Amino acid sequence: MKHSLDILPLNSWIEIGDKPLIIAGPCSAETEEQLVSTAHLLANTGKVNVLRAGIWKPRTRPGEFEGIGSIGLEWMKRAKEETGLLTATEVATAKHVEEALAAGIDILWVGARSTANPFTVQEIADALQGVDVPVLVKNPVNPDLSLWIGALERINRAGIKKLAAIHRGFSSYEKTAFRNEPMWDLAIQLKTIAPDLPIINDPSHICGNRELIPYVTQKAMDMDMQGLIIESHIDPSVAWTDAKQQVTPAALSDLLDSISVRKPESNNPAFEDKLTELRCQIDKLDDQIIKQIGDRMKIAEKIGEFKRDNNVTILQVSRWDEIVQKRVSLAKALNLGEEFTVKFLELLHNESIRKQNEIMNAKSVAEA
Repeated sequence: MKHSLDILPLNSWIEIGDKPLIIAGPCSAETEEQLVSTAHLLANTGKVNVLRAGIWKPRTRPGEFEGIGSIGLEWMKRAKEETGLLTATEVATAKHVEEALAAGIDILWVGARSTANPFTVQEIADALQGVDVPVLVKNPVNPDLSLWIGALERINRAGIKKLAAIHRGFSSYEKTAFRNEPMWDLAIQLKTIAPDLPIINDPSHICGNRELIPYVTQKAMDMDMQGLIIESHIDPSVAWTDAKQQVTPAALSDLLDSISVRKPESNNPAFEDKLTELRCQIDKLDDQIIKQIGDRMKIAEKIGEFKRDNNVTILQVSRWDEIVQKRVSLAKALNLGEEFTVKFLELLHNESIRKQNEIMNAKSVAEA
């Protein structure tokens, strides 16, 4: 289902040409010297469009550094005056919105914790009524696409047409190399249902470790995301917050030089002809796959009837384990990912159980 957002194209409210939007700066504004010095180094790269810095920091536990507060807005103003960079910061309350706008902050963003709470988003949206300012909305902490879309809609309904999403990854119980799981499929879903919405990737919060940032950055560009927001500190080793995921301005410059920015389309007729041919092959195979799945489900229905007539339960765990083991081995031989294969089998299995359950219950209902 497509979601209609009344928004303006990214290039209409910030001049980036055919390059990705680059937002960079320290996780937190710590001191005036730290912020302004970092801003100068970022501006000198010639590759950064916007200076970001956390002024108010939502912390998990009390007693941790919760941001320098409103005085940091004055530092942002000075950095802008001296470097010409636009400025951006996170807002989590109506008061934050009012103070940031009064200080001339150019771009606001709604953080992941705020996006997860519709009451908080609505408070921010109400404070933005009648204001013409770009707003970026991070995905919620947990993998909930509806919450993300809902937050975007609330901000949009407040009259904000300069709107974009930030993909910063999602929390997960599983321990992986990432601080927040990218879950690229959710970002792709958002792009699919809101194709005009710019999506900016936040590799810093996805990775939690500067060593992984180049990998995620390139993947984001390959996913046709329109920009990057990367934490950069003049000396990450002494950063007050998130030291491990920040990079120096020089390292950021090298990173941006190393990535390949590809176009979503080509004007080469030969490319378009070949792409059309290959897509036709894909369409034909997809039709065959859907038909075979339909045939598979007809057999599942017969199995359901057979189990019903012999008073046998629908689920046999040993049979499911056998299916997974055999198909995963085959998938590996065909160079298919194990995670994809297991998810695909689970979908087939769940649909088979649903079909069999309908048959079992149909008899029970008829007898009743």
